[in-house]
Amino acid sequence: MTRGKQKIEAQRKNAEKNQKSKGSQFEARAVALKVICPICKAQLANQNQLNDHYSSKHPKEKPPSNSE
Repeated sequence: MTRGKQKIEAQRKNAEKNQKSKGSQFEARAVALKVICPICKAQLANQNQLNDHYSSKHPKEKPPSNSE
């Protein structure tokens, strides 16, 4: 095996590179979800999603006005 050492070094570098990019996305998700349903406290990204959420999850209720 003439490339044994090169192969091991390349695998080590790739492992380090891939390990750094992985992580939790809780912070990014918390920043993106800005609208909260006042009935069930579901977090949504925008007013349009809140309107869709109301029509599917709370059909008897009226969605709140766009007061942002």
